[in-house]
Amino acid sequence: MIDRHLIGLNVNGAAHEAVVEPRKTLLDVLRHDLGLTGTHAGCEHGVCGACTVLVDGEPVRACLMFAVQAENCDIRTVESLADDGELSDLQQAFSAHHGLQCGFCTPGFLMLAEGFLAQQPDADREEIREAISANLCRCTGYQTIVDAIAATAARRRSSPATEPAGTGSPASSEKEVAP
Repeated sequence: MIDRHLIGLNVNGAAHEAVVEPRKTLLDVLRHDLGLTGTHAGCEHGVCGACTVLVDGEPVRACLMFAVQAENCDIRTVESLADDGELSDLQQAFSAHHGLQCGFCTPGFLMLAEGFLAQQPDADREEIREAISANLCRCTGYQTIVDAIAATAARRRSSPATEPAGTGSPASSEKEVAP
């Protein structure tokens, strides 16, 4: 008899339940059970970073995390970045700076960068390079990805009252954004 568990997940601000085997990964639940296919299955060994999502604000390889480990955690996927069809500032910067080509690795880079910028809003280009070295891209050569993340960081620093799209709260001039 296969052991199954009912788990509760908070994904992109919405509560979900799933019945999973203990060995089922968060990546499998996101893609197959919840239909959130923006999180890509690349190497499925935690090497490439295409499956990077934010779990309680931290970048995590969804292919390496069991779904049962994510129970009651706040999970954000790339689908959380756009707000009512409008791309987030980070997504717009990736487009403007040509930080994507085939696009396969892009969701992982976006989520890695989103988590990184939330923790290090004053990051310089070298810190950005170090942070993104955890993910692999076969097309861009990384420079345009660094350009996009640096531009987003600069934009966010210059308008601190504007919250990034998709964070769940409307932007307000009275609200401070936590670093």
